[in-house]
Amino acid sequence: MLTELMDGLQRGDVQVVDLTAPLSEETPIIALPPERGQPWPFSREVISHYDAPGPTVYWNNIRFSEHTGTHFDAPVHWLSGRGSHDVSAVPPHRLVAPAAVLDASAAAARDPDFLLRREHVEAWQDEHGPLADGGWLLYRTGWDARGADAARFLNDGHTPGVAPDCARWLAEETPLIGLGVETVGTDAGRAREFTEHPYPCHWYLHGAGKYGLTQLRNLALLPPIGSVLVTAPLPIVGGSGSPTRVLALVERD
Repeated sequence: MLTELMDGLQRGDVQVVDLTAPLSEETPIIALPPERGQPWPFSREVISHYDAPGPTVYWNNIRFSEHTGTHFDAPVHWLSGRGSHDVSAVPPHRLVAPAAVLDASAAAARDPDFLLRREHVEAWQDEHGPLADGGWLLYRTGWDARGADAARFLNDGHTPGVAPDCARWLAEETPLIGLGVETVGTDAGRAREFTEHPYPCHWYLHGAGKYGLTQLRNLALLPPIGSVLVTAPLPIVGGSGSPTRVLALVERD
């Protein structure tokens, strides 16, 4: 089976699609209320660059938040997942999983505060079949087109997300292992205004031991079903998350 996969990759029958946003000093990061702690943006300092400190070597020190750029949210990231596992303890078999892609880009283009609801997911299932056991739901909004412009990407807190009751349903009543999005976080930009549980994707998904992926790109290149997601967070001991390379394997006719 693995030989067939490698043959398919060499022939081009299986394509590797990179869903990861490049990580640089221009990478947008989430903006929190002033009274809360702030994540560090990506920055670097040259150690040597084929110069006097290191004539034969180029390398850098880097600094950033665990939740910078395309990144993986572990259950311990949120109060509801306190006591659950950190990013270093994610079972390796969960880092390779099937993916479903739900396209809500037209709705998000009309309304940047668009919220995904249970009926949208159920309509998707009516067309494509049930969500895969142990799989990801990748929520396409077209927001990756804004990624090169931090102001447009953050959009003054108006970004699409998931309705609270839908987040709870995805977390507690579906066989998914996690939710992937193109926006800066798994929740809507205005999710802190929700009444029962602000940031419901974080609350319910992490409380159920499930994961988040954010700032994905190129979801438009994936089919609604049939792709396999490979996620590679750094195994940071005690880490609440990690910048992550996310790849999709897609069969092409």
